Amino acid sequence: MIKKTALWLFAIVLTVAAALYQRYTGPTYPMEDSITINNIEINFVLKRSHGGIDDQRVAIFASDSSLAGELFYRRYNTNDDFTNLTMQREGDSLVAYLPHQPPAGKLEYYIHLISNENSVNIPADRTVVTRFKGAVPDIVLAPHIILIFLAMLWSTRTGLEALMPRGNTKSLTIQTVVLLLLGGMTLGPIVQKFAFGEFWTGVPFGWDLTDNKTLVAFAGWLLALWRHRYSQFPRFWVLAAAIILIGVFIIPHSMMGSELDYSTGKVETG
Repeated sequence: MIKKTALWLFAIVLTVAAALYQRYTGPTYPMEDSITINNIEINFVLKRSHGGIDDQRVAIFASDSSLAGELFYRRYNTNDDFTNLTMQREGDSLVAYLPHQPPAGKLEYYIHLISNENSVNIPADRTVVTRFKGAVPDIVLAPHIILIFLAMLWSTRTGLEALMPRGNTKSLTIQTVVLLLLGGMTLGPIVQKFAFGEFWTGVPFGWDLTDNKTLVAFAGWLLALWRHRYSQFPRFWVLAAAIILIGVFIIPHSMMGSELDYSTGKVETG
């Protein structure tokens, strides 16, 4: 019992670490940084993803009333000129709104902050790219996230079990396959449909990395389950499947995701 508890705790630590790395390194995770103007340090958080049918709110904390700002934006991967909007003061914040885009549409933007004779761009040396998507109901999104996390946890725990001299991996392998089937291969496409209008944008229909890495992980565990019956060394296949899953799932979230090509009006997948 002590050994099993220790293995579960170790699996939880590994899974949480992989999930946090995947999330925080993804291209849709908010950009956080700080700048200094008039000897005042301003911390900012700029969102890089927006769901729903409304415009995206862009706000920066600026309690100094002498500060004013403009929001510059244009459609991503186009030759459009930047459009500028005067930011309005709402309490201690300066606020403007990026216009809503179709699902998978992207805008690049930055803020020009002005105070007396001083000015600074936020961020200082680049633009922020934000991707729009449809609203995903919580009743679909929540179980998808929970089941994917549990699949990662069960996969890691099963891999650790395969390293034990007398490890019994068959039941854990079945449970891992079921969790991936429900969370990744069933609810994943439903989430994709709500967000970007397509159930599946991976192979053979496209190169969306999120769909493809889910497919690779699921195929690896199906193979491990099959080899449980026909192989003399099933634990080798289980360990390989666990390594494959943690390898593909630490790839930053939403990399090579769907993107609207404004010149054609079509969504490019990956």
